[in-house]
Amino acid sequence: MDDMVSTDSLILYIKKIFHNSSDLFVEETKWQDRTAVICYYTVMTEGAQVNLQLELIRKRASDGLIDWGETAISSVHAFSVSTLTESVSSGFVAVIFPETNLLLQIKMPKFAMRSPNEPDNEHVIRGSHDGFVEGFDANMSLIRKRLAIPDLVVQSLRIGNDTKTHINYVYIESIADEDVVADVKKRLESIKSNKVISIGQVEDYLEDSVWSPFPQFLNTERPDRVVANLLEGKIALFTDSSPTALIAPVNFFSFYESPDDYNGRVLVGSFYRLLRMLSFMTAIFLPAFYIAVIGFHSDIIPLELGKQVKLAVNDIPYRPIFEALLLELFIELIRESAIRLPTPIGQTVGIVGGLVIGNAIVSAGLVSNFMVIVVAMTAISSFVVPSWEMNMTIRIIRFPFMIAASLFGFFGIAIGTLVLFIHLMNVSSLKQPYFSPIVPFDPSRFKDVFFRSPYVRLKKQQKTFTHGEDKEGGNR
Repeated sequence: MDDMVSTDSLILYIKKIFHNSSDLFVEETKWQDRTAVICYYTVMTEGAQVNLQLELIRKRASDGLIDWGETAISSVHAFSVSTLTESVSSGFVAVIFPETNLLLQIKMPKFAMRSPNEPDNEHVIRGSHDGFVEGFDANMSLIRKRLAIPDLVVQSLRIGNDTKTHINYVYIESIADEDVVADVKKRLESIKSNKVISIGQVEDYLEDSVWSPFPQFLNTERPDRVVANLLEGKIALFTDSSPTALIAPVNFFSFYESPDDYNGRVLVGSFYRLLRMLSFMTAIFLPAFYIAVIGFHSDIIPLELGKQVKLAVNDIPYRPIFEALLLELFIELIRESAIRLPTPIGQTVGIVGGLVIGNAIVSAGLVSNFMVIVVAMTAISSFVVPSWEMNMTIRIIRFPFMIAASLFGFFGIAIGTLVLFIHLMNVSSLKQPYFSPIVPFDPSRFKDVFFRSPYVRLKKQQKTFTHGEDKEGGNR
């Protein structure tokens, strides 16, 4: 009777800890000649599987096994409130034995999981079409399927006092630089926050320059892209609730590489990589160049073209900078609305905004035809970048160049370019140079930035950074 009272009191105490949540299952159960209390969230655990596993562990205990509770998915711990709350909140089953003050933890969580379909924001023509999902175990299986080596290491820790978010970082022990791995671990352990929900928050904590417009981590949802970067000595970071992986250290040119470069022909891959590099220049400098030419240096326009430009510009009631800002902001509004709306409606908004409203703006004399062409080419060039993060960066930093060109012409563009390159040379990714291999200059890797080398010519694995001496005395 005393045991029954103590068990009932324990059940009431557990319900109080979890605030009498309706999806909490707490019940007394028989365990040989003793009583136990089983506790788990019904929405995170499959009840039928729990019963099967409990029968297996009961049989092990009745057979007199010393380690009866130690199986592939269960373990025995000393009972404590913190262990209980952490186990149940993680989707585990907790079986409490009041007489022995032990807690049996059974790890069999059930979470909703979508299939590993191809990411919508990272399409490829040739190659793997599976993508990461919102679960680290499933994501890690996609990586280990491609890297069947014992050197692939996974380290895990929890951050966030309230959220208890799992952060996992993955690297290849024989290739990754030990100092970089230690730096990542130190930065993760130094995160002091109550709420860590998204991978973007983790990125803010880990970046060297959080106020820089340039991303210092490569975001991807593609397993093949993660594997390729791991083989270059980089580190991949995951959370247990996001399909996005963070890859570092990276350089500026990593954001212009696509899996299609290596899945297609050598010349084709090299051509399109060069085209993406050119798109960076076009997306940033083309609007500023047009504004500078119209406002300060119209004499460099050929005579035949100059007549048409003057006819188109003379009817506009304000300076070219206001034309450019009007159209650029208009395109940004179309892009943002198309993202937020359902897909069929978003496509309709893009067509209506781009064609109907765009034509009406020109007909009303608010902007010139040449400005529409320039802004359209700029928008298309910004969308060529394979990385969404770099895409956003390009679209933002072209506004300062437009303002500088409207104030000082080509001189303003030159000053802006100088500031841009100085900033790129000072940015780092996990203390590694961001503008490598240009600054510091490394001729051995310079060609790999712009050209895709044939596999038959590769003598060793491509590396993004030189990491000092490896275990055999060579360069990493």
